[in-house]
Amino acid sequence: MKNIYRSPESQTAIEAMYDRQAAKLPFPVESRYVDTRFGRTHLLLAGPADAPPLVVFHGGNDTNPSTLGWIAPLAHAFRIIAPDTIGHPGRSAPMRLPPGNLSYGTWVADWMEHLGLKRAAMMGGSYGAGILLNAMACIPERIAKAVLFIPSGFVSMPARVMWGGFVLPLVRYTLAPGDRNLEWLLRPMFGEYPIDPEAVESSRMTFRHVHIEPNMPKNVSRKELARCRAPVLVLPGEHDLLFPAQSVIRRAKQVIPNLAAAEVIPDTPHYLTPAARVWLCERVRKFLVSGA
Repeated sequence: MKNIYRSPESQTAIEAMYDRQAAKLPFPVESRYVDTRFGRTHLLLAGPADAPPLVVFHGGNDTNPSTLGWIAPLAHAFRIIAPDTIGHPGRSAPMRLPPGNLSYGTWVADWMEHLGLKRAAMMGGSYGAGILLNAMACIPERIAKAVLFIPSGFVSMPARVMWGGFVLPLVRYTLAPGDRNLEWLLRPMFGEYPIDPEAVESSRMTFRHVHIEPNMPKNVSRKELARCRAPVLVLPGEHDLLFPAQSVIRRAKQVIPNLAAAEVIPDTPHYLTPAARVWLCERVRKFLVSGA
């Protein structure tokens, strides 16, 4: 499998960015490495050691600390266990797994075993939701509850968004890597909302140093999720162009055996607004504590 980094210096640059992002988190984190059959996996741990565990999967082509910053309020009530997705920017092994099968679910089983984590609530956003769906298919008995927000893994990105919003802008940015073209490339994730300057900087580093993963995790089937009896909460974004809310909800109702609720995160594109992050954390906390 191909190394995701363009050079050893590129890996060093991404890891330095990762460390800067982790240092800015509003709560302390611990660093841990475990071995899996797919390669070494790095995890960030946060929150009270005796609190209920909550596994968090981050977005694709992005770093773990970026997503952890979105869910900071949850670190007060839960023991956060956040793996750097293998084959994505971060400190895990830089060899990517194929998103078209369920390999990521097996990877989750491996590092949970090494941590001695028998069962946990889990949440994942975007690409991370697709990884969680893989786990729901592979190791359903180890998932207490599941939260999938702005999720991949249910429906494919609309062709007009894929080609007009990503493929053509990526070609343009590759030929002329300036900030204007980078913002054009990021625009589908933000819709009509302002583009976050931190997302611009992080994306600039990623496109410069990483061979981008162009594919999302496979869309799961009802048959693959048939054994998963954990309560599931699905939360698409109201203005998400990548995974339109009503399409996600319709398919979630078709394939998830124990769908507790499917609700729209109000007034947000794919890249969650600050207000949407607050809403998300409160909704997730309520679901994990009371099941409602």
